Amino acid sequence: MTACDDCLRRTDLIAAIAGRLQVEFKRRDAPARVLALSDAELLDVGASAEVRRRYRGFDAPAARARAGAAGLRVLCGCDAAYPSRLTDLADPPAALHVLGSVAALAAADGVAVVGARRASAYGLDVAHALGRGLSAAGVPVVSGLALGIDSAAHAGALEGPAPPIAVLAGSAHVAYPARGLTLHRAVAERGAVVSELPPGASPHRWTFVARNRIIAALSALTVVVQATDRSGSLTTADFAADLGRGVAALPGPVTTRLSEGTHRLIQAGAPLVTGTGDVLELLAGVAGREHAAPSPPRAAPPPLDPPLARLLAAVERGSGALDELAASPQDARAALAGLSELERRGLVRRGFSGRWEPAAR
Repeated sequence: MTACDDCLRRTDLIAAIAGRLQVEFKRRDAPARVLALSDAELLDVGASAEVRRRYRGFDAPAARARAGAAGLRVLCGCDAAYPSRLTDLADPPAALHVLGSVAALAAADGVAVVGARRASAYGLDVAHALGRGLSAAGVPVVSGLALGIDSAAHAGALEGPAPPIAVLAGSAHVAYPARGLTLHRAVAERGAVVSELPPGASPHRWTFVARNRIIAALSALTVVVQATDRSGSLTTADFAADLGRGVAALPGPVTTRLSEGTHRLIQAGAPLVTGTGDVLELLAGVAGREHAAPSPPRAAPPPLDPPLARLLAAVERGSGALDELAASPQDARAALAGLSELERRGLVRRGFSGRWEPAAR
């Protein structure tokens, strides 16, 4: 049970150019683009001569030894134990470093419980209750071990029998944040703490976004408990929706910014949940859809007229905000009308982060 040389080399390359990838991830299409590049393309992104020498001379046995010394087991897509749910991603992790139980990653019905780091007492109480209730029902809780909602959900999950799963933005064997060491150890002992980055890799801003795609992919359903309008938790919801996974949100007081993100999710069509029972009911529905017979192929859609075609092309290039699509109020009205028509045809959708995006086809 170990990753192959090629996958270990790729993982080492991503860690080596992590600083440059921070620049690349500022582009709108980054999460679905950068980590899907080939090794040669990643080297062209900005690898130094030193990184190129490191890549050519990569020592796979030494990498395995470092992982083993850190208490990590490393899986790649060549390994039967690699979580099959991750292969639904356009850019699945080349390798997954696991602290704890590899078997915990085989669960098909995990629920991601995510939300704000600076959560309110209300949010923390609900996240803890959801974690405890889901675990008591035998459902693994997936989250990021961050302060706030993530940690509260994992703490609750440890009160039940289901093995929790945590996904980190840095090395799996290093608690982040450091004050979460006790919880980090408890999750690893009862379930699994995982990362796509090797031992010694430090977290960057982009690795938190990349981490969110793994949380979404490992889960059948993502529940956002609290989030501001620009919360990183909404990227997890976007990834989940792109994968065809379920997304749900908890309502909150309209007087706090911590409800802005969850209320936007609900306005965009995410089911409203108020407790574990609602989540379990949604989870049952998601499982039913996953086992349903495939739909028959659709007929080809009618061609678009030039203005709609130009609008769709702009959205596909990453111009998803109205101010990127229109230069005047009159243009904005026309763009909104066009976007509504494209949405009706199933060609675009309004993402949970508020931007217009190409619909999955």
